[in-house]
Amino acid sequence: MADPSSYRPNTGEIPTNPGVYRFRDPHGRVIYVGKAKNLRSRLNSYFANPAGLMPKTHAMVHAANSVEWTVVGSELESLQLEYTWIKEFKPRFNVMFRDDKTYPYLAVTMGEKLPRVQVMRGERRKGNRYFGPYTAGAIRETMDTLLRVFPVRSCSPGVLKRAQASGRPCLLGYIDKCSAPCVGRVTPEEHRAIAEDFCSFMGGEATRFINKLEKEMAASVAELDYESAARLRDDIIALRKVFERNAVVLSEDTDADLFALHEDELEASVQVFNVRGGRVRGQRGWVVEKVEDTTTAELIEHLLQQVYGEDAEYQGRIPREVLVPEMPSNSDELAQWLGGLRGARVAIRVPQRGDKAALMGTVRENAEHALKLHKVRRAGDITTRSLALQELQEALELPVPLLRIECFDISHVQGTNVVASMVVVEDGLPKKSDYRKFSITGSAAVDDTAAMHDVLTRRFRHYLVDKAAQPPVSGEIPGEVGQAATAGGGTATAVLTETKAKFAYPPNLVVVDGGKPQVNAAARALTELGIDDVYVVGLAKRLEEVWLPDSDFPVILPRTSQGLYLLQRIRDEAHRFAISFHRQKRGKAMTVSALDGVPGLGEAKRKALVAHFGSLKKIKAASALELTEAKGIGPTLAEAIVSHLAGDTAKDAAPSVNMTTGEILDS
Repeated sequence: MADPSSYRPNTGEIPTNPGVYRFRDPHGRVIYVGKAKNLRSRLNSYFANPAGLMPKTHAMVHAANSVEWTVVGSELESLQLEYTWIKEFKPRFNVMFRDDKTYPYLAVTMGEKLPRVQVMRGERRKGNRYFGPYTAGAIRETMDTLLRVFPVRSCSPGVLKRAQASGRPCLLGYIDKCSAPCVGRVTPEEHRAIAEDFCSFMGGEATRFINKLEKEMAASVAELDYESAARLRDDIIALRKVFERNAVVLSEDTDADLFALHEDELEASVQVFNVRGGRVRGQRGWVVEKVEDTTTAELIEHLLQQVYGEDAEYQGRIPREVLVPEMPSNSDELAQWLGGLRGARVAIRVPQRGDKAALMGTVRENAEHALKLHKVRRAGDITTRSLALQELQEALELPVPLLRIECFDISHVQGTNVVASMVVVEDGLPKKSDYRKFSITGSAAVDDTAAMHDVLTRRFRHYLVDKAAQPPVSGEIPGEVGQAATAGGGTATAVLTETKAKFAYPPNLVVVDGGKPQVNAAARALTELGIDDVYVVGLAKRLEEVWLPDSDFPVILPRTSQGLYLLQRIRDEAHRFAISFHRQKRGKAMTVSALDGVPGLGEAKRKALVAHFGSLKKIKAASALELTEAKGIGPTLAEAIVSHLAGDTAKDAAPSVNMTTGEILDS
């Protein structure tokens, strides 16, 4: 009996998306399949307190030795995939689905003279159209909602005969949830047309019906028939509520393998869903190492050759369709080769729209999660971290162990809102409390090399100042926002985001995002400050080359080097942190008002001014006496506003508006 803690996944590794999870025993057999609205919450419930679980669940988690999951797009998809895999694997702990009971389907008996909509279970019958499966509660609500738009007969044969004999419809006919073909309100042909529309809507043609109703609603409004328009509006809302595209269950004649990739510069995560008879019968995933300069099309070509040519598991069961995210360059030859293995034609194509494209998105999302999980687990392994630090030290020929690494990145849009980030890694793990953000202005913002020189100068100038100062006893040093003179004569603001530490602790290695120019700029900053015990390297993104100061040639680390993986993770984290700060700063810059610089004029009084006068133009035209009419504006503040606005040059363009607050912005 296994200990659940021995195979418990880390909480951060589990996505919060809807999905389906599987517990496997030591022999690899699936012993339980479940679905969850939030995979992380559900899986954590199995491991938080195993002793407090119900007896059957307690036995299941102790009989298993691994757990895996598949992300889907919605709760409906998780329900359908769970049902499919329970039928496929027959897990011994899913006792509720091992008998003849199944999830209910919504069925339309198109083989009858007067088609009927009903909820059905069990084996499928000839002549019926099926949609689902659904949960018991959801299917009743769906059916009840759709009958108001598509009033198809839903009564039993006995009720139908009584209505035909009496000449009076049942209750559903009186409340307009049945077109009452039993008493001749519609002909059998008209009723069949309504049933066909019902099937078309459930089959995925919701947009056509919703657009039609919207046009009818607009026509009713134009004719001032608001009662009909309101009824049509309610029908549109009902259809939109009911329709949720089914990306896990396709048409019954669909046999396909769907491949999706998520890749970075060094690795690619591959996921394949095996669809047979319209249902996902299996899933597999790999993380493969990329060969340098390998394109996505080439990667797909090698993948198909390996899966279908070398993997015995796939021999003899190649599907009619192979769906890929990008066509391989030799797709015709590959299709011919696969057709020879299968003994029948095989089509290779990229799904562009419809259910297959939606399912391809689900496969792609699983590939993305798989690559993230692979990286997180590798980063969390202490042996791997130690190996990465050792490899990096040896490759760079550094005389000191890399206990602390700092990485810097510059972010801007065409030279505007230039910012920089500093992220810190200690013992191979991020230390987010030491992350820092920098705003860069003046001549330092002219290009990336000047910005990098400025940031390194400021960071290590702080280090020298803090090193010379007596450290406080408590270690609590307030954060600061200070002005620092840049090397080019401009000024820049250093935003220190934490309060417990400043810059007194130096790194062993500085990593900059960029190539030779950025590395030389960083090294020059350290040299000017007289710092010679901090080493600098740069990581160029295009070919993942490691550059050293004053070197004409880069250091090329092996593609599988753990040291290169570590540098890549640090660089990506610095880029993410810089992008976040840049977006924040850019968003604030877009809502700057001409009134922001008035001393003593806060946000509340500024809003009162705008509310009283209505526009910035009227505020500029008002006298000091007129300004005092606004709430909270006194004579002294009014004079300050007039003085501040007097120097502004009037512009012809109309002032812009902050769409969030409604405030008139300076144009």
